[in-house]
Amino acid sequence: MTFADLAKYFEKLEKTSSRLALIDILADLFSKVKFDEIGQVSYLIQSRVAPFFEPIEIGMSEKLVAAAIGRAYGVDRERVLKLYGKLGDMGLVAQQLNLKFEILNLKLTVNEVFETLRGIAKLSGEGTVEKKISTLADLLKKVDAVGAKHLVRVPLGVSRLGIGDPTILDGFAQSKLGDRKLRKELEGAYNRTSDLGLIGEILWTKGIKGVQSLDVTVGRPIRSQLAERLPDPKTILEKFDGAAHVQQKFDGFRVQIHKDGGKIRLFSRNLEETTAMFPDIIKGVLQQVKAKNAILDSEALAYNPESEEFLPFQETTKRRRKYGIEEMVKKLPLKAFIFDIMYLNGQSLMDQVLQERIKNLRRVIHGDDILIPQLGEITDSEKRMTEIFDDALTKGLEGIIVKRPDSKYEAGARNFNWVKLKRHSAGELKDTIDCVILGYIFGRGKRVSFGAGALLVGVYNHKKDEFVTVSKIGTGLTDEEWREVHKRADKIKLDHKPARVKSILVPSVWIKPEIVIEVLADEITRSPVHTAGKTGSDPGYALRFPRLVRFRGSDKQAEDATTVKELIEMYEQQYKK
Repeated sequence: MTFADLAKYFEKLEKTSSRLALIDILADLFSKVKFDEIGQVSYLIQSRVAPFFEPIEIGMSEKLVAAAIGRAYGVDRERVLKLYGKLGDMGLVAQQLNLKFEILNLKLTVNEVFETLRGIAKLSGEGTVEKKISTLADLLKKVDAVGAKHLVRVPLGVSRLGIGDPTILDGFAQSKLGDRKLRKELEGAYNRTSDLGLIGEILWTKGIKGVQSLDVTVGRPIRSQLAERLPDPKTILEKFDGAAHVQQKFDGFRVQIHKDGGKIRLFSRNLEETTAMFPDIIKGVLQQVKAKNAILDSEALAYNPESEEFLPFQETTKRRRKYGIEEMVKKLPLKAFIFDIMYLNGQSLMDQVLQERIKNLRRVIHGDDILIPQLGEITDSEKRMTEIFDDALTKGLEGIIVKRPDSKYEAGARNFNWVKLKRHSAGELKDTIDCVILGYIFGRGKRVSFGAGALLVGVYNHKKDEFVTVSKIGTGLTDEEWREVHKRADKIKLDHKPARVKSILVPSVWIKPEIVIEVLADEITRSPVHTAGKTGSDPGYALRFPRLVRFRGSDKQAEDATTVKELIEMYEQQYKK
């Protein structure tokens, strides 16, 4: 496939406001793609040249990309940047300047573009910056205006196609299995491998049986299992038929630890490799994990050795950095609380029941210097569960995680095998809600200067891979936070409703569903104007008196936000006594 043809599909994808249309366009695209191109196309749709967990970054800033555009089309970088300031999208800048440039050859293939971009990512040493600029400039001379628009977004890591991973899997299923509803046939393998390109390549070459045979591999992150919510110990024990395994819940970073001999790799919940950020955890793994290879699930918290106390998330988040790491290790050392093990010495433990995995965890981790095993305990007593919960709160922790003792580790799942019980916050609701900003309404009065006066926010419908509205928020933000919203949102604003957003309300500005915020509200009510849980003529669900608590960290993807299913369950629980 030529890159020009791929760019035409990207243009269709970007302009559609219907998720079902996205799937149809993807299925049509995939039907034209050869087996040796499907992986490359899958990554390019995500504006990447490798799966998300691979530390392969093209590493070009807006200024470097502007320099490449200027060199390709014969204008100086300052003019490019000035035009970027006006248009707000480097892709549109490249497209506009390309229109005045004569393209001699449009036969450049997807493979050639992909391998050239990977080559840029692998450049290192003296003269790297110049080589990156000149290589990208040479590519830009060989593509048309639409191709230039979509090409420059890849090194910037900015996709405006509005496509989530489940939607790509829908496209695979519709194209190769004949029905998008067969996505579930692919999801299990994706949750175990976290690699859309790999899923595509195996599906194209070995069919569905080949995909289903893909298993856990050290060095390739597993999509994290997540917890549902219930309001109190009594409800939890009733749900679990009597007995439950209880562990403390920590408000830190989810860190998935992969050990392969002496090589250690660490991954965040959203599959980003964080190995370089946490040398103290690596030290702990090498000293304490007595296994040739293993995959461990953990939560890492900053620890103050002087006061011997765990620090709040706002302090822990300071450890996510690329520079000054050694200094922060001394200032804010981490403790990693290991609560599960999914792989040990060449064997997947995913299908083992929790109690067997805990036994393996007990054997594998020695000591509690940096890695602290969370073995938990089994109880059938409301009183004992409440005691563990209260003890967690006195330590400054979030609460507890309660699990079915006989449950397997279900990668990527969010179900009632794991339930979280968190401390009560002010207001009628007993828990906060993670919402995604979908757009903003222009400010009035004092807020005119902020650019945004109210936020349209939503939650995630996992079954349909779409975001649905749940509230407008106008309180809880400081003046500086309003300005920050405007600054961040304008980098991802769109001129049309995103295809994966379902909304009756229309904000002044739509943005890509990427920014996650934590929201507290007095209660959940029914609303005819919001689409969360809305079916036919029945009203949806909405938040009453919502206010922003905080912006969630970069390890929280939009798809990790509160789900419609959770929202409805919270609505039903708030009226139970």
